[in-house]
Amino acid sequence: MAALFKNLVRNKVMLFMVLPGAIWFFFFSYLPLIGTVVAFKQYRFNREGFWASIVTSKWVGWDNFKFLFNGSDAYIITRNTLLYNIAFIVVGLVLSVAMAVLLSELVGKTLAKIYQTGMFLPYFLSWVIVGYFAFSFLSMDRGMVNQILGWFGVERVQWYSDPKYWPYILIFVNLWKAIGYNSVIYLASILGIDRSLYEAAMIDGASKRQQIFNITLPLLSPIIIIMTLLAVGRIFYADFGLFYQVPRDSGTLYSVTNVIDTYVYRGLKTTGEIGMSTAAGLYQSVVGFILVMISNFIVRRMDKDSALF
Repeated sequence: MAALFKNLVRNKVMLFMVLPGAIWFFFFSYLPLIGTVVAFKQYRFNREGFWASIVTSKWVGWDNFKFLFNGSDAYIITRNTLLYNIAFIVVGLVLSVAMAVLLSELVGKTLAKIYQTGMFLPYFLSWVIVGYFAFSFLSMDRGMVNQILGWFGVERVQWYSDPKYWPYILIFVNLWKAIGYNSVIYLASILGIDRSLYEAAMIDGASKRQQIFNITLPLLSPIIIIMTLLAVGRIFYADFGLFYQVPRDSGTLYSVTNVIDTYVYRGLKTTGEIGMSTAAGLYQSVVGFILVMISNFIVRRMDKDSALF
């Protein structure tokens, strides 16, 4: 106990630095864990408050989870959530790393900053605004895409009624919004690489392509693995705004746009069962935790230094 106290005193400056973050995590991440019991109850709010409502609500066990797995849409929402996230992870990783490498190779740093800022700006736009942007391009009557098709004599497309186009549209919109943010993370890692390695490679006659594949990418692999592991942990989560706002909640597109988050939201609007939405969130968190642990274990067996923990 004395050794622990001495260690706390010795590191008091560092502990005070992390104190605000620790307080935030306690109140917004750890304290709400008590509320996960709602997933196993038929939650009914009364005037005595939230905690009293939890105590008085009826215990229903696993019934709330049946809402996710017994419905006719269970396969569709699970398939869509998984496949979209796999596409986001794989394609997003490749494009983000490629964009970071290209930005790092630009000779004019001012030009690189302009490109970097332009790519980063979409990340700060809400999905509501992005949804209206998409509508301005895809509207049946006044959409820019249909107007261009009309100039070439091509029949206009009813984008919000035809599901076959939307997997590509959603992947494109997600990449357009997120690639700038992800590329900045990789670009920061590239700028931290010792420049003497590139100078030595140039003296040995290595081309720019050889420098990228033999220096940049191998040294980027730890941050690539960490980012991928974190993304795998959220593979059962879907960006609600992307799948709800961009397709404008069109019922004819549900076969390709309905994911776990939108399904739970619509179920909550219809039934008002808070326990069902809590059960869905708990299910997503548990599955994400298991996937991160398995992925990290595999990475740790292959390369201990590249593991997340």
